[in-house]
Amino acid sequence: MKKKEEYKMTAKELCIGDIVDFNPLNKFYTGNWRSRKKPILDKNKCINCLICWISCPDSSIKVVSDDAKISIVDNIDYNFCKGCGICAMECKNGAIKMEEEKK
Repeated sequence: MKKKEEYKMTAKELCIGDIVDFNPLNKFYTGNWRSRKKPILDKNKCINCLICWISCPDSSIKVVSDDAKISIVDNIDYNFCKGCGICAMECKNGAIKMEEEKK
């Protein structure tokens, strides 16, 4: 039996990848089933290191640019926050604290 010749594609022959929505989490509100705790941001303590923003698995930390085009933490979007507490654990300056949810 004759072995089939293996065909290897070059990079130019590969198909272009599928298009993925930039932030699909924007379609899934999770705030109505968050844990019993939610993060509270103290803007006076925040040094805008953005570690909370990088660490948040749900894109709940909202960042804006100030007048000097510097990224600053603006607020927390509770529509997407699950209350996991990662942002508070990663905040080295204590600007984010977890508090009991008041319903």
